[in-house]
Amino acid sequence: MTRYIFITGGVVSSLGKGLAASSLSVCLQARGYKVRMRKLDPYLNVDPGTMSPGQHGEVFVTDDGAETDLDLGHYERFTGCQATRNDSTTAGQIYLDILQRERQGDYLGSTVQVVPHVTDSIKDFILRDNESFDFVLVEIGGTVGDIEGLPFFEAIRQLSGELPYQHVVCIHLTLVPWLAHAGELKTKPTQHSVKELRSIMIQPDILVARVDKEIMPVERKKLSLFCNVRPSAVIQAMNVASIYDAPLYYHREGLDEEVLAAFGISNRPKPDLSRWELILQRVHHPASEVTVAVVGKYVGLSDAYKSLVESLVHGGIANNVKVNIKWIDAESLTETCLEEILSSVSGIVVPGGFGKRGICGKIMTAGYARRKKIPYFGICLGMQVAVIEVARNLLDMKHAGSTEFEPDCSDPVICLLEEWYQGPVLKQRDASGALGGTMRLGAYQAVLRPESGISRIYGKTEISERHRHRYEVNLMYRDQLQGVGVHFTGMSPDGLLPEVLELEGHPWFIGVQYHPEMKSRPFDPHPLFASFVAAAMEHQDRENDSNSTPHE
Repeated sequence: MTRYIFITGGVVSSLGKGLAASSLSVCLQARGYKVRMRKLDPYLNVDPGTMSPGQHGEVFVTDDGAETDLDLGHYERFTGCQATRNDSTTAGQIYLDILQRERQGDYLGSTVQVVPHVTDSIKDFILRDNESFDFVLVEIGGTVGDIEGLPFFEAIRQLSGELPYQHVVCIHLTLVPWLAHAGELKTKPTQHSVKELRSIMIQPDILVARVDKEIMPVERKKLSLFCNVRPSAVIQAMNVASIYDAPLYYHREGLDEEVLAAFGISNRPKPDLSRWELILQRVHHPASEVTVAVVGKYVGLSDAYKSLVESLVHGGIANNVKVNIKWIDAESLTETCLEEILSSVSGIVVPGGFGKRGICGKIMTAGYARRKKIPYFGICLGMQVAVIEVARNLLDMKHAGSTEFEPDCSDPVICLLEEWYQGPVLKQRDASGALGGTMRLGAYQAVLRPESGISRIYGKTEISERHRHRYEVNLMYRDQLQGVGVHFTGMSPDGLLPEVLELEGHPWFIGVQYHPEMKSRPFDPHPLFASFVAAAMEHQDRENDSNSTPHE
């Protein structure tokens, strides 16, 4: 029968529950168990799709088109298992479903209440379709004591009593701060956090303590005594050099052993973490390094581009190099400072985004990469700004643009396409629709031109990639763009939607309408990121050779 592991947080948020859950899943997988991971977010938004990346971080998209929290990206990258819309929910989704059912009369006139209706809905979500898994790990967002999280904590409390004995383990991750002036770790915040959790009748089985200094025996004993856990169940979690150190770190600290012991599993198979050891060898001992620029508008919060950052790391792993990222605010770029800011990088990435802010800087960046022959990787909006730049500067369409930013522009090379096909299903949208409903979301097929650069990178001519966007390249301008060397080497199967562009005569200039960063893994780097980093290395080598050549 499936066992359940609930991961809660205390004291402060952003301590790394998602990373701890992902690392534990890796350790359980390495022992031969089949795991599933789920995320419960207590906020009232229906999904993160309309939330600001600057506030919430990136929106991670699954194959089936769910817009989810970035922690699902951690889950996929670490475990290699594809998440679905059934692996993430919010309080908003739970309440929306209940209210719709109430309007339809499903409750037969009963008073609809948090207990049992909301908690039953949460439990139904947690327990759904888990028969084929050994362990289901469920992370509850936020911290204990948050008022919006109470129904979720109540639901897992109920499940702890309803499921068979030793089929539920609760892990509480909390902060044990170091006070420099006192010269000691302070356990009181954690004691209060566990007291809050126990006040709603949840007793953690394992305590994961985020610390800056090693936990000494006296502090471990205090945490064990006042939080009512075994001393061996106090797992310290110190900062690591790379997030990919976390699985091996948690294994050395005994987290997976303690979890299995809490379940009463005595015949515990040995874990095989050898592939993670190989990854860490390349992460910590690269043969070289290269610097690439990421030109975006949310650069003040790296979590806004979390999957992109990790995919560049994976590209480095594939090439045995360290990728240094130079973050550039697109709004800060002007023609006068472009050379100074970008001349030191060996590759340029313009990622996806929404809204007009920073567009001029992104367009200038695409033009600089085109003229200077610097490897350019345009993702989603990054592909679209490359089209706008070419139209303006090579086709002399001075007012070329996107109807997203300029609804009445004279040359709409990027526009809102009203109809497209997802497989055999005709999809429709219009600018006045709900924001989520106007997008291409999730996995779509694309056909790559044989013998093109993109098909050589993938090693095949048919691919499936994840999308999250509204606007498309306007094929009315296809012939004109091809006349100046822009070739659409990847198209939707019906031939209506450009998916990939390449620039003729450029060492590496590729734009994609999809988000390849969402399918990259440390042990299976996405081929586009591996190729891009290799191209950046080649550019760096050419520049070094050029600078070392003596001048007469």
